[in-house]
Amino acid sequence: MDLDILQVFQREITCAICLNYLIDPVTIGCGHSFCRPCLYLSWEVSQNSSHCPECREPSQQRKFKTNIVLKNLVSIARKASLLQFLSSEEEMCRIHKEKKKMFCEVDRSLLCLLCSNSQEHRAHRHCPIEGAAEDQRDKLEKQMRSLWDKIQENNRNLSEERIVIKHWTDYVLLVRKMIRTEYCELHPVLHKEEEQHLENLRKEGRDLLQQLKRSVAKMHQKRKQLKEMYKEVMDMCHKPEEELLQDIGDLLMRSETVQLHIPRPVHPELSVRAITGLMDRYRRYWVEIYFHNEVSNHHIRLFDDLRNFTFRSHNQDQSLNPEKSNYFAAWGDQAFTAGKYYWELDVDDSWDWALGVSRDYPICSLGTMLVSGDMFLLACVRQDNQCTLWTTSPVIPQFIEKPLGRVGVYLDLQSGSVSFVNVDKSSLIWKYRAGSLSFPVRPFFITGHK
Repeated sequence: MDLDILQVFQREITCAICLNYLIDPVTIGCGHSFCRPCLYLSWEVSQNSSHCPECREPSQQRKFKTNIVLKNLVSIARKASLLQFLSSEEEMCRIHKEKKKMFCEVDRSLLCLLCSNSQEHRAHRHCPIEGAAEDQRDKLEKQMRSLWDKIQENNRNLSEERIVIKHWTDYVLLVRKMIRTEYCELHPVLHKEEEQHLENLRKEGRDLLQQLKRSVAKMHQKRKQLKEMYKEVMDMCHKPEEELLQDIGDLLMRSETVQLHIPRPVHPELSVRAITGLMDRYRRYWVEIYFHNEVSNHHIRLFDDLRNFTFRSHNQDQSLNPEKSNYFAAWGDQAFTAGKYYWELDVDDSWDWALGVSRDYPICSLGTMLVSGDMFLLACVRQDNQCTLWTTSPVIPQFIEKPLGRVGVYLDLQSGSVSFVNVDKSSLIWKYRAGSLSFPVRPFFITGHK
């Protein structure tokens, strides 16, 4: 091949980031191509917008398919370089003066045919050098993809744990204040066991915070290990065929080992404790609620909005399917303007559910109510077999176990507050501060079933 044409050919199959032959090449929207791992690493710090490393054109693309044509061209170039290397005089077998064609998998050496049949190597496993190099490179590329998936999984877990830590201390303080207020409304003077309950909450919150911090430290360490291994595998992939075969050693095994035991998020939960007299007090205001104005499925975006809010770091490359569950929503037949009311609803068979009160909006506005601040709900959202409790207005995570069976709703329009009760545990889940409500509301209930 003409030298100038050869240089142009090599330039076209060279990554502009690492200046090596492309490995697992991908082509982005502007038409430029790069090594998949090089592009991933260059875009890692930019989660929202990225640019082509060569022409700087913006790109929102995050998923890529391997450019098979470029991959095949790179394979041809590598085989040509290997053939040239093996044909050089200094690389001939010193004993038999033959070209080396075989690779010994036991001692990782390049051998001529006569050496591979010698007594020293006869019992070893051999294969043609070209095939061995291509096979090892394919395995390395698969390891890089797997490593990158683990890096992203660990990053998602780390992001989730940081979000929990951000909310945790304030949440524990709010819960203690909320329960103290409830105790004081039930009993003018706190009993010893009630004071102990509040102190136990403080200690439990502190201990779980330390557990969260230890979890974050493990995730940071795992991220460092994964990133170092990723770069090591990438460096090995860039080596010429003959060096790759002799230097790879136990890299594949070490890569698989480091991907084990990805730290999982802690998902802390405060212990549920019964409050004596709570249910008797609320049930004095019992009312029967009859629901009407039912809507289903395509009219309902509440759970998708909450799921996006809850798991936004998990679903950057996923589209949530609102048809996964059959959703059903309804408003109570009576709007409340004053007084105190209590009712219960069974949520045990629900996949996703939310209950509470909302302003009396038209049905078509249901999708916008989460950001309106006019709905006061306790919501349970399921994702990947993990249930998460949230309250709305504002949206706050609830670090407490999912209630089973019946959930009670206590509406106090005199103080402008709503409370949610775990009926089976006789415990308070959440109580909106006084003054949260200043307008007529209706009971509201949404449920989803698989």
